[in-house]
Amino acid sequence: MAMANTFVSQMYDSNKLLSSLVQLGQWFREEAHLDEEIQRTALAQNGWFTAESVKRSLQAHGHALSEEGIAAWAEAYAFPAEKTGVKVGLILAGNLPLVGWHDVLCAVLSGHEVHVKASKDDAVLPRWVVAQWAEFASYVGEVVVFHDGLMQHMDAVIATGGTNASRYFEAYFGHLPHVFRGPRTSLAVLDGAETDVELDQLGEDIFAHFGMGCRSVTKVWMPKGFDLDRCFAQWVRWGHLAQHGKYANNYDYHKAVWLLNKEEMVENGFLLVKVDQGLVSPIGTLFIERYEEASAVQAQLADRKDDIQVVTLRADSASRAALQAEGMRVASFGENQCPTLRDYADGVDTMSFLLTLPKPPVEA
Repeated sequence: MAMANTFVSQMYDSNKLLSSLVQLGQWFREEAHLDEEIQRTALAQNGWFTAESVKRSLQAHGHALSEEGIAAWAEAYAFPAEKTGVKVGLILAGNLPLVGWHDVLCAVLSGHEVHVKASKDDAVLPRWVVAQWAEFASYVGEVVVFHDGLMQHMDAVIATGGTNASRYFEAYFGHLPHVFRGPRTSLAVLDGAETDVELDQLGEDIFAHFGMGCRSVTKVWMPKGFDLDRCFAQWVRWGHLAQHGKYANNYDYHKAVWLLNKEEMVENGFLLVKVDQGLVSPIGTLFIERYEEASAVQAQLADRKDDIQVVTLRADSASRAALQAEGMRVASFGENQCPTLRDYADGVDTMSFLLTLPKPPVEA
C-alpha cells in the first residue's frame, strides 16, 4: 500500500533544495547520530544495524553534505526550471543503513516524482531522513512517496539488488529507461610501503558495517614477504565484532567448514584469513593473494572490473594511475565508507541519467 501522493502544490526550486541539503547535512553531523530511539528502532528491524553502524552512516552522509561539497557537485549539472512530471521508481538495497539515500537525493533534485520501495531490511531510516529533509523543504514531503508493494506506471527505474533481484528488475522494468545495479565488491592492493596508520585505515574499509557493503574490502593483494601480523596489530581494535552474535556465527561457521576441508588459514579470534583466488570473502573472513609483479595484479583487476566497486591503495601507489587508466575507481585507505556526492555506485552518473529522462507525453 502506498502513502498518498500529494504532488500538487509546492514549487520546484533547485536552489532552495540545495540550500535545504546544507541544513540536512548539518543535522546529520550534529543531531541525527544522537537519536537513540531511531537507533533502537533500526536495530530491532535489522540485527546488523548496530548503533555504531547507524552512527557511522549518518556521519558519512553528513560529511558528504557539506556546503562546499554540495556546491562543487551541483555545479556540474543543469537542473530543470520546474517539475518534470516524470515518475521515477527507486528500489533500494538494505545491506547498510541508508545505502539508497544518494538515489533519493538525486531523484528529488531532478524535479521528478519520486516513488521509493525501501528494502525490508532498511525501511525505517529512509523514511526518517526524508521526513527530516521535508522539515527544511516542504516540497520534499510532497514529491517522495514510499511504497510497500509493487510500484506501477513508472517512467524510469533505478534498482539495486543481488543476482536474483537483477533478473526480477529486468523482467518487470527492463522496457523502461533504467539503472540496474547488481552485486559488486571492493579490493585492496598493498605495495609494502604502507605505514601503520594506513593499515589501521584499511581496517575501516574491511570491518566497518561488518564488511557487508559493496565498498567493503573483501580481498587484499600483498607483496610476497609482507608480514600479515602488521595488519593484525592495527586491526585489533575491531576485536569487539566477535561479540556480535550474527558476525560470530558467520566466523564460527566458516572456520568449521575450512577446518573440515583442511584448508590453510590464519585467524586472530575475529577474522579468518586464507589465500584464495576469489574476490568476495564471506562475513568474518578475508581473502588474500601474494604477488611478485604489480602489473600482474593490475591485469587481474582489469579483467574483473565489472565485479569491482572500488580498489583501495596508498594515495601515491604506483598502481593507482594504471588502474584508473583501465576505468577503475580507486580510493585511499579509510575512504571507502565515506563516499562523496560524486562517488556514484558502479561508476554510473545517476544525476545525469535522471536529468536526461524524457518528459512523459501530455494527455489530450
